[in-house]
Amino acid sequence: MLKLLRILAFPVSLVYGLVVCVRNLLFDMGIFSSKSYSTPTICVGNLSVGGTGKTPMTEYLLRLLQGRKAAVLSRGYKRKSEGFYMAGTGATVLELGDEPYQIHQKFPEVAVAVDADRRNGIEQLESSVQPEIIVLDDAFQHRKVKPTFSILLTTYQNLYVNDWYLPTGRLRDSKKEAKRADLIIVTKCPELLKEYERKIITAKLRPMEHQKVLFASLKYQDFVSDGGENKLPLAKLGEKNIALVTGIASPRPLEKYLESQGVGFKHFEFGDHHHFSYNDIDQFKDFELILTTEKDFVRLDGRVEHLYYLEVAHSFFAGDDEVLKKSIEGLL
Repeated sequence: MLKLLRILAFPVSLVYGLVVCVRNLLFDMGIFSSKSYSTPTICVGNLSVGGTGKTPMTEYLLRLLQGRKAAVLSRGYKRKSEGFYMAGTGATVLELGDEPYQIHQKFPEVAVAVDADRRNGIEQLESSVQPEIIVLDDAFQHRKVKPTFSILLTTYQNLYVNDWYLPTGRLRDSKKEAKRADLIIVTKCPELLKEYERKIITAKLRPMEHQKVLFASLKYQDFVSDGGENKLPLAKLGEKNIALVTGIASPRPLEKYLESQGVGFKHFEFGDHHHFSYNDIDQFKDFELILTTEKDFVRLDGRVEHLYYLEVAHSFFAGDDEVLKKSIEGLL
């Protein structure tokens, strides 16, 4: 049924694609302006709608930037606040949005701000925080800002070169815009991806002379956490009645990992950035253990008991981590 709907929506995707291409052309011609800033900026983004691992990549960069005065600027998708908002001691997930709030909780020393107007957000951060570097989360389409360095993410299972415009496909921007990236990172790769397979993928992506293609897989922890002192090894979850609750774009890798670890569960799957209602919670609140993602945890914490999350991070293939590290160091 979904496949049929996407086929029927093909004319809409053509119109959408035309609008996207005209917009990009206006920026390329200078009719719409892009602004650069004296503070180095790193853009992390994709050409598709969600599921490429932008937040774990932002966190990876922040670990590389430890010891530096870094800031993160995000749109704050589905937040309840408006305009520019800076995370403070009393900031809530509703004010920041789930992903910025997650980053704020994990990196309290980093200035985290949200603003749909990226120019205003950068200028506010430069004025109030004066960071050494700003990470722009999910900003590849925000062409009013010309970042110092751009990282484009695409998944192993759904390379942007094989995709099509919304709503038939998942692309929200033109494949040709990959030319603006400095690094292209293929995420969610199998851990045992062979060298020849990487060469095949690189050939498909057809990187430009200035671009490098890196590869990373998802690395899950072998324990779950309640956000405090309590941690449970995955090996001890086999006997429990578990509800897996997700509100992310692509939960299948998490499902596969839990299955590979012998963890049984009933999956309650919701849309990306879902705000859980009381009716939603009623469906799974009585399970012995409720397991979720780190992003969903910040929206469910305090609302249900026996809540745990499984942390995930990017793990780069040999040598690729050093390429990324040197690229970031070169900006400072």
